[in-house]
Parts: sequence; structure tokens; C-alpha cells
Amino acid sequence: MKAYVVEKIEDKFVSGVQDIETPTIEENEILIKATYSSLNYKDALSSIGNKGVTRVFPHITGVDVAGVVENSNSKDFQKGDKVVVTGYDLGMNTNGGHTEFVKVPASWAIKIPKGLTNKEIMTYGTAGLTAALSINELLNNNITQGEILVTGATGGVGSIAVAVLSKLGFNVTAISGKEDKIDFLKALGAKEIILRKDFDIENKRPLGSEKYDGVVDTVGGNILAEALKIVKYDGVVTCCGLTSSFELNTNVFPFILRGVRLIGIDSVECSIKKKEAAWEKLAKEFKIDSLEKLTNEINLEEIQEAYKTLLEGKAVGRYLVKI
Repeated sequence: MKAYVVEKIEDKFVSGVQDIETPTIEENEILIKATYSSLNYKDALSSIGNKGVTRVFPHITGVDVAGVVENSNSKDFQKGDKVVVTGYDLGMNTNGGHTEFVKVPASWAIKIPKGLTNKEIMTYGTAGLTAALSINELLNNNITQGEILVTGATGGVGSIAVAVLSKLGFNVTAISGKEDKIDFLKALGAKEIILRKDFDIENKRPLGSEKYDGVVDTVGGNILAEALKIVKYDGVVTCCGLTSSFELNTNVFPFILRGVRLIGIDSVECSIKKKEAAWEKLAKEFKIDSLEKLTNEINLEEIQEAYKTLLEGKAVGRYLVKI
């Protein structure tokens, strides 16, 4: 089978498409004939040997995959079932979705809900799942209308969050460092766009004027710290990323004076039930009509160049990988 493989040769990491043997499944495992995968920032880090992501080489990247069960040693899945796998150890130290056949524990797989095709569910991918989990936290904490700030808005999670929140009737303000993508964000439904250079300024005031009912943060760092200062009383902020920084230098005033809640979002190890609920939402009330606007479709041979774009912070929307 063909696969996108990362190898460690001496002290360098080299990657590209190779022909390798198809894996054999064991008890409680399934073999998926992949139809689509996608690219995520974590995949790009894996491709350059980031030890926080991958330590086992040679390695196949791809933290998510959709396809059809080719063979099953599990009572929960039959040959022909359409399934999706995201998170857990897939694409980290377990071979991932950038290959023709993927072997996974059956406990990682979810049957694709009605209303989503294999292509659609991978257009969302891990990024869409993360966005849906973030939005669910807003809704579950009584943020059902009003003003929402989305950071890193041209990225995978951010762009889907902008589109879904706009569909749900929120007034969305998007933060992006890409001045040439203002029209793109407006097409997704953003009512206002703030350029990152105008927002990512350290402000020594512990609080600012109340502006937003909620925030979907995808970048961390100073942008998250400044966003916390301008959330309205009883507001909710979700945090799922660190492309700006993994550090958060803040103060307690937003939490103790305005009752702001900061909720971490993990799409990797969260329960299957949470994932199933999020996918059901994306198949129904969260489903957006602008998926094609978000999608750059590529094949296995084009992954290497796309990783460069991701690592340079130049990516817009989602990379869909057709297997």
C-alpha cells in the first residue's frame, strides 16, 4: 500500500510517499480502507520529528481518517461500515491516516452519522470536531446568543468555528494575521475582523471594557490573555490551541470580578460519547454550506509542500487529503 512516511536518518527527518506492507489486524482491531484524511498542525509537527508529538519512527502521519471497514475482529463493526477515527494515539506514535489502509483499535472508531459523507466528515476532520466541542461548551454554559470572538480565524478550527457560529445566529468577530483574507472571513459569516497586530499588544491593565459574551480561542498566549480581559460578565472562553504560545500570563480579575469561565478543549482523549455528540451536531444543526470554501483538496504526494505552508503559518482553511 502507499503511505506518507516520516523516517529518521541520522539526525534528520525525511518524509515522502512509500510503498509498504498492508498491516494485519489482531483481536478487537479493525482495518479501514481509507478514503479521506486531512492535515492538522500536529501532523506537520510530527513530520519534522517534534518529540512532543511523535517518538516512534518510521511513522505514518495523519491524526484523523475516514473510510470503510475492510476487515474486522470486533463485534461492534462489520465489513462495509463507514467509520471515522480522530485523536487518541492515531498519527502520533500509532501509524496514522495518510495511507491506503489503517489499522486501529475498534474502540477508537465511530460510525459516520447520517447526513455526512466520508468527504464531508474529513473536511471537518479533527479541526471541525474541535470547533464543535468548543461551541458545545458555549451552548452548554448558556451562551446561546450575542457577541463571540474567534482567534486564529483563518486556521482549520477557527474558520469552521466562524462559519458554524454565524449559522447559529451569533455576531462573530474574527482575529487573523492575514490581512488579505478579510473577504474570506466575511464570506464565512464574520461581522467584524480584527488584525492580529492590532490585538496582540500587551496591555498592563488587568481588565478592559466588556465586549464579548464568549470566545473560541485557538492560539493561546497573549491573544488569549487579552481576550479574557474583555469578556462580559458570566462569559465563557474555550481554549484549544497554542500556535501563538503555550504560556498564559494573566490575572484573576476576569474570573473573580466577572465570573468568566475558561474551559479547555481536548479532542484527542475525550470520550467517544462526546465525539459522537459533536459529530451528530456537525451532521445536523452545525452543518455549514461553506465547506467547499474552506477546503484545499490534495493527494498524498502533495502533503510535503502543504506541511511547509502549515509550519510557516500561511495555511488558510482546511487541507483535505484524498487517498
